[in-house]
Amino acid sequence: MRDIKTLDLNLLRTLDALLDERSVTRAALRLGFTQPAVSGMLTRLRESFDDPLFVRSQRGIVPTLRALELAGPVKQILTDVDALLQPVAFDPLHARFTLSIAATDYALQTLVLPFMARLRIHAPGIRVAIRPVDDDRIQAQFEQGLLDLALMTPESALPDLHARRLFDETYVCALRADHPDAQSPVLSLDRFCALDHALVSFAGERFWGVADDALAKIGRERHVALTLTSFLALAGLLRTTDLLAVLPRRLVAKSDGLVALEPPVEIPGFTKLAVWHERTHRDPGHRWVRALLFESVGESLS
Repeated sequence: MRDIKTLDLNLLRTLDALLDERSVTRAALRLGFTQPAVSGMLTRLRESFDDPLFVRSQRGIVPTLRALELAGPVKQILTDVDALLQPVAFDPLHARFTLSIAATDYALQTLVLPFMARLRIHAPGIRVAIRPVDDDRIQAQFEQGLLDLALMTPESALPDLHARRLFDETYVCALRADHPDAQSPVLSLDRFCALDHALVSFAGERFWGVADDALAKIGRERHVALTLTSFLALAGLLRTTDLLAVLPRRLVAKSDGLVALEPPVEIPGFTKLAVWHERTHRDPGHRWVRALLFESVGESLS
């Protein structure tokens, strides 16, 4: 930038809108300006940063590398300025904003549902949008303000994000209550390997999961007859078939009609985290929301 005196807040808001919308027309509508006004501001931005910032394409405008580098800092500056204009005290009962959470359907069932029950009582004006977890886009979604909170595992969480451990999870063998093996006090390894299995797989080898890793270590294998991408759909499917699935313990405990048996092979569990960005780290409303989530998790574990 040549001179900070030439850069005002409206220019930064315009740059932020252009980065999000990738269109001068849509940015103008979002900001309440005319299209020529936004084009004029873009000219001033180019002069200030000595960079084209955007180039034309068939679908609108494409940011340059310099513009992409500015996206996060500009969003943070605007967030900080907005925070300065907001009252310090936070009143959850009268709060009005949208909270965007990335969660798998497992996290939705075990974490979001009990959290929502409390949120509706204490802050009924806060809207919640649930998004799928997209590991490749988490950072960008946080920086662009598309995401406020993510429920994920340490393996997926980026190191520069804030995080808090919620709980450690273990696996059980899940099958329908009237399954031929449901009344057995112990599921033998031979029987475990002989049954047809189903598993949830979001990426990688579709018919291979944590149980297959554990079996491979002892020279055994199982037959996976079905793979899908929904924990809740799998729980429903288990109630109507003789399939067996290795599922998180908390999910099975919340699923009517299913029985949980201990696996006959040691299967490592996983840790669940709440993850958020520096953008919302100090915001009173978001701090209150996170505290409510942590309280609801603590109650569910007690």
